[in-house]
Amino acid sequence: MSKVIPRERAAILQSLAAGVVPSIGLHHIQVGRLNEVDALVRDLKLVEQGGAAVRFIVGRFGSGKTFFLNLIRNVAQARKFVVAQADITTDRRFQGNGGQAQSLYSALMQNLSTKARPDGNALQNVVERWIGDVDHGIRGSGGGTEEDVKQQFNKLLRPLQDLVSGFDFVNVMTKYYEGYLAHNEELQGSALRWLRAEYSTKAEARQDLGVRSIIDDAGFYDYLKLFAAFVRIAGYSGLLVNVDELVVLSHRLPNRTARDKNYEAILRIINDCLQGRVEGLAFLFAGTDECLEDPRRGLYSYAALERRLRANPYATNGTQDYSSPIIQLANLRPEDCYVLLLNIRNVHANGDEANYLIPDAGIVAYLEQCSARIGAAYFQTPGDTVKDFVGLLNMLEQDRSRSWQDHLQRHDAPKPADKHAKQNVKPVPDPDGDDLIELRR
Repeated sequence: MSKVIPRERAAILQSLAAGVVPSIGLHHIQVGRLNEVDALVRDLKLVEQGGAAVRFIVGRFGSGKTFFLNLIRNVAQARKFVVAQADITTDRRFQGNGGQAQSLYSALMQNLSTKARPDGNALQNVVERWIGDVDHGIRGSGGGTEEDVKQQFNKLLRPLQDLVSGFDFVNVMTKYYEGYLAHNEELQGSALRWLRAEYSTKAEARQDLGVRSIIDDAGFYDYLKLFAAFVRIAGYSGLLVNVDELVVLSHRLPNRTARDKNYEAILRIINDCLQGRVEGLAFLFAGTDECLEDPRRGLYSYAALERRLRANPYATNGTQDYSSPIIQLANLRPEDCYVLLLNIRNVHANGDEANYLIPDAGIVAYLEQCSARIGAAYFQTPGDTVKDFVGLLNMLEQDRSRSWQDHLQRHDAPKPADKHAKQNVKPVPDPDGDDLIELRR
């Protein structure tokens, strides 16, 4: 078993105990999902060759969707991808008239990560590294001038000028270079502010940078394509965009018109990626089964999306077509859950077998107790199993007077079926629908 550094240990255990996914150290606990990972690695290889890809990671709450997104983010970073990641909220979505799409773009840029900056905030690093390389290549031998460097920018970025606002993008890069040479942090900050979609008016951007456009709601997807083209010019393999919580679109937007406009934006992305109209760009969307299949509010309620995303009719009896846009995450198999808990035990013990607080037999007994709960076959998710197991390890560490057998015998956890059944169920009217209602937990 590998050693675990304290920072990774704390992040993993605190996150799992709270029921959320750690952002670092995933390689210490990853199990299963081999076919799913292989399918996404094939997508990344396609993007490296100038293609594009789009996938929807679908599963119930707690099935591991966010964990899977973070895992693929790590894989992509290792393959020299730039990764942008954000969650959908009611104020942060693909389409809107009040800055919602601009806000989503800004969140993606703020969470930009690379292998060198895996924790995010990598935008400045990406821009400055490329500008520094070009500058060194032109002026490093002592024969080039600042104007020569700017001409080289225009030459290298010329393909971007065929894209939406590509000319302004080149000008912003030039302004950043001017600030870089003059140690003008204000000018550099203005350029980064434009790239992060933080300008609210064109007049302000024109005053600071001399450009006539800003990244707004209307240009959300076009600017992602523009940035994907830039990162490839800058020497990266491509841009991976991870978007979580699609269920917000389907079940928290009460207006059907608003939902359909967001679905239209998703449809445009799917069409471009599947038809080869974009290069160096991959999208991963994560949502629940209900978000996908609900015939009244889900993605399937939009006929064009349903036609493109429906399951392969020949994938039956638990099989899955891994070339389909949909990757369905089922609950982990019992043997995978067992290995996962072994890994968590190792992390808790700092990779030292002498510090294990529960033997292998205790983990088997814990899993048997989980599977014996009423409704566990349907309701028990990896998230439920892991969260309770970390709690058990914490109590074993804090109270050495009680054995793991004592805890398992006295533990009377809420039955998963009861936990879900006791949630308030409220009828929520659909203002754009008929007299029918839906039931929302």
